[in-house]
Amino acid sequence: MSTASTARTRLRITVWANPDVPPRTWELTEDPPGGTHPRPDAAISAIEAAKHPFAPVPADAMCTQIYGGPARATVEGTWRGQRVSASYDKRNGCEIARWKALSAVLDA
Repeated sequence: MSTASTARTRLRITVWANPDVPPRTWELTEDPPGGTHPRPDAAISAIEAAKHPFAPVPADAMCTQIYGGPARATVEGTWRGQRVSASYDKRNGCEIARWKALSAVLDA
């Protein structure tokens, strides 16, 4: 990746483990992986490996009704020049799968 991409990736990750505790917040940059995220290399790799890391679950998706807990998260900023604003939670099987795909980002 070129030096020009350094300014093109800057994400703010905010994670609430549950509604009763303050959120954890990190910044993630790339080229080289850095910011305040505790595992920036793993986080960048997880985003790269995910099929559509910032896309919401399609409205017509059939999701198992499994509740994974109260955790929720947001990822906002710029990923390789593209604006990002995504929300994550564990309210059903589809959302849990999205969370797992980015576990290196969200469960740092």
